[in-house]
Amino acid sequence: MFMDQNTTRLLNVAESLLDRVRRAGADACDVAVATSTSRGVEVRLGKVEETESSETESVSLRVFVGNRVASVSGDTRSDLSMLAERAVAMAKVSPPDAFAGLADPERLVDRILDLDLYDPTEIAADTLRATALAMEDAARAVPGVTNSGGASAGAGTSSLVLATSHGFRGHRMRSGFSRSVSVLGGEGTAMQRDYEFDSRLHHVDLEDAEAIGRRAGERVVKRLNPGGMPTGRLPIVFDPRVSRGLIASLVSAINGAAIARGTSFLKNLMGEPVLPDTMTLTDEPTLKRRPGSRPFDGEGVAGAPMTLVENGVLKTWLLDTATARELGLETNGRAARYGAGLSPAPTNVILTPGSLSPAELIAQTGRGLYVDEMIGQGANLVTGDYSRGASGFLIENGVLTRPVSEITIAGNLREMLLSLTAANDLDTRFSTVVPTLRVAEMTIAGR
Repeated sequence: MFMDQNTTRLLNVAESLLDRVRRAGADACDVAVATSTSRGVEVRLGKVEETESSETESVSLRVFVGNRVASVSGDTRSDLSMLAERAVAMAKVSPPDAFAGLADPERLVDRILDLDLYDPTEIAADTLRATALAMEDAARAVPGVTNSGGASAGAGTSSLVLATSHGFRGHRMRSGFSRSVSVLGGEGTAMQRDYEFDSRLHHVDLEDAEAIGRRAGERVVKRLNPGGMPTGRLPIVFDPRVSRGLIASLVSAINGAAIARGTSFLKNLMGEPVLPDTMTLTDEPTLKRRPGSRPFDGEGVAGAPMTLVENGVLKTWLLDTATARELGLETNGRAARYGAGLSPAPTNVILTPGSLSPAELIAQTGRGLYVDEMIGQGANLVTGDYSRGASGFLIENGVLTRPVSEITIAGNLREMLLSLTAANDLDTRFSTVVPTLRVAEMTIAGR
């Protein structure tokens, strides 16, 4: 593991805390020291509205006394001795937890992979400002755009040092660069809004600012003068913007924590079809230069590529150590740290693409609805019931025609997922890589 001066300092903080926790009477513990930096510029109507720069540094630890556990967090300027003593005191009076504990030593990473997640490129504030202005100018130059919601450009880094009382020491670092713009078209109550953005680990991979702006402008103009549509049942084609959310609902239902709580509509469906037999869903933490990649999970466990759904059949749950023990299984290295807590989480989720282009999928649909924006959080993962506000475009004779809005689409996730047809337009910018998807039929509540 490469150790620069700052990483060495953070590791020393972790080692100091481990020593203090041991002396306070803990049986085992782990310590995570996280840092982040960010820089950004926001502009609107050609003027800078905000320039921000921030740095944070926090520490969290989990302390085990027998089968009792406590988690605390603070910052690296805290009194570390007091933090350690408080954590141990809390653990001693916590209720017993039969599943609590560090990951088994044989599951830990012994060689930390370089996944090319960090780009040291420094972006000056003047460059960020110029980028944001160029995006907004390109968007506002599209005929039909009447106002701006603003544009922003940013850059940042995050790092994690993890140390455990059974010997694991690991460091991972990533960078991030982003560009986004929001614009409006139309006037008064007929005004419409849309946006475009790009986000990458490496600066050189970012899309051209003017191209992002033009696309935002073109998107909002297409949405002008939307109408309604009658209530009925039609095929629904989901733009990748919203199809990622649909598959994210499936992945959330595969989370072992939801299975252990009994709050997933998939809890009794291991080994059963949950997608069409043409589709496979994988989770791949070790892909290079991808946003969900990580060389070790929140417990220091190695996470290998894993098939969640194979040829439509559900194969496994996402598991950390405690959840796996509760279910009588073994962790598969999907622990994610949230402050001082841990929970299973996916990495890079990838759905098998289809053979049709999005245009061919729409043409094959004949008559239906193309949805590119959703409103609200209407997916019930306990029952699978799905109901959300939507807007998009009517599909008539296999082509997109007029925009529609103020409608609700509803169905059940179990039926929706089994009826999917996928296009071939995978976009690897995201940690959930999902193409345009068509659901065979859903209820549309219109006017």
